[in-house]
Amino acid sequence: MKHPSFRLLLAIALLLGLTIPAFAAPRVGEPAPDFSVVDTAGNTHSLADYRGQMVVLEWTNHECPFVIKHYQPGNMQNQQRLARETHDAVWLTVISSKPGSQGHVSAARADELTQSREAYPSAVLLDESGDMGRAYDARVTPHMYIIDAEGILRYMGGIDSNPSSNPEDIPEATQYVVAALEDLAAGRDVAQPVTRPYGCTIKY
Repeated sequence: MKHPSFRLLLAIALLLGLTIPAFAAPRVGEPAPDFSVVDTAGNTHSLADYRGQMVVLEWTNHECPFVIKHYQPGNMQNQQRLARETHDAVWLTVISSKPGSQGHVSAARADELTQSREAYPSAVLLDESGDMGRAYDARVTPHMYIIDAEGILRYMGGIDSNPSSNPEDIPEATQYVVAALEDLAAGRDVAQPVTRPYGCTIKY
């Protein structure tokens, strides 16, 4: 289902004989889409702010069982720490659920979740309009992206290779995000730059 504001713009455009440009799907090896989104502290973040640093984007919905799978045993938190402490990356957790839908939270509630789960993002972005999510073609939670220091998209897809909601499956899975970070740190091309994301549909 398209966002109500999108439907309104489409109706107006049709009446006026205009066209609305669609978001182009991002491509690995090309510049990542810029964004301007407010975090839980009221600070605005854009991709341009992080030129010179690697950036990891994580789309989340705390009620999604696939997200719970990775937070409950600490897998997501471990990857956040690895990215930030070992690879000096910026980790931005993004909530694109629209108000009133599953996964939407206030800034205060988002901070409570970060603290209670001992999560380790650099910031949590509140993408209520869904513009950032649509620009990245983010479809599920978790949906993961890695952008290099030059602003080039280097990875997009799933967090790992096992599309289940069972935490016991984590040790047997290929950890795609971790592997991609290691490839980039070693100066290699990412071996699997695009993988299939799995999880709960984002509630735009």
